[in-house]
Amino acid sequence: MGKLIATTVLLLAAVCGTACAQSDSAVTRVAEGAAIVANRTVGLCVLCHAVPGVPASQSGSIGPPLAGVGARWSAEQLREHLVTPERFNPNTVMPSVARVENFVRLTPARQGQALLTDTQIDAVVAYLVTLK
Repeated sequence: MGKLIATTVLLLAAVCGTACAQSDSAVTRVAEGAAIVANRTVGLCVLCHAVPGVPASQSGSIGPPLAGVGARWSAEQLREHLVTPERFNPNTVMPSVARVENFVRLTPARQGQALLTDTQIDAVVAYLVTLK
């Protein structure tokens, strides 16, 4: 039975080729982004935003809810909101996830580091665009 499953997987992989690999990669990236957004110590998004699938008791309300952001903004606009949020609202309290300086109340271990890496930002954007 195990040999039949392995053969079927190999056959599907051969037929599917690059399209399946890209699809699996995209699904993985979206899942990684969702995990980052919902994580209270990594992405920190859920501290200020209501996030679909996260209980209200574990979500913030300082920022706007993230439900529907993928319908309102393109991937490029979402990235810009993450990297330079002050561009959209000069008085925002949202930090840039890419900035490495001028943070208030940052632990010494995080000094000089961006909140998210470029790869993590890509994953978060991939997730956010799915929130239609």
